[in-house]
Amino acid sequence: MDTSVITVLTHLLGATLAGALIGLERTYHGRPAGFRTHVLVCAASSLLMLLGTKQAAILSGLPPESLRIDPARMAQGIMTGIGFLGAGVIMKDGLSVRGLTTAASIWITASIGVIIGAGFYLPAAMATALTLATLSLFRWLEATVPTLAYARLAVRYTRTAQISENTLIMLIQRQDISVASNTTYRQSAEGKFFDYELSIRSAETENFRRLADVLAATSEVLEFSLTPASEK
Repeated sequence: MDTSVITVLTHLLGATLAGALIGLERTYHGRPAGFRTHVLVCAASSLLMLLGTKQAAILSGLPPESLRIDPARMAQGIMTGIGFLGAGVIMKDGLSVRGLTTAASIWITASIGVIIGAGFYLPAAMATALTLATLSLFRWLEATVPTLAYARLAVRYTRTAQISENTLIMLIQRQDISVASNTTYRQSAEGKFFDYELSIRSAETENFRRLADVLAATSEVLEFSLTPASEK
């Protein structure tokens, strides 16, 4: 078999393996862009980078002055295109943002494919290992590090039975929850209702449940919504 063919196959198989390893982790955790997506991204990036680095050999029939070999420009084009693919997996639902880690994994997978296509196997292997460690092992570390949980709180009263803002904040603080933003105010239904809206935070998500129970038992509260925010 021709040496150049073996080189191309080696690059593509290496990119397929790297994409498969990262994609399996994403599939295992039920992410929208999983095994096949990561394999295709990595293999496509490697294939395009091969074209960028081996134009002279592939297009040997063209005059040398008509070729512009610029692998860096090819890599830049690949990463720009991958940015649109990554943006497609990011979803926002209220205060919650999902898909950021998957978008980042697609981006690093494309980067690994680019360096495999350029023939840098050791950096590619190290990058694949670090990516898998970040997605898998660091998940455990992230879970053990104390973090603040955020939520959006909206409380509605009748205009004749509303409690003061300070009273509401004191009620929130008694549940070991702090206020994370300025309060916004709104009247609705031709002045019949008065609403408070604010962001809150706590070290324990269970405190939000306690706050919900307290608000449900408060006679002045006509209705409320408490929406936890998450980012993944």
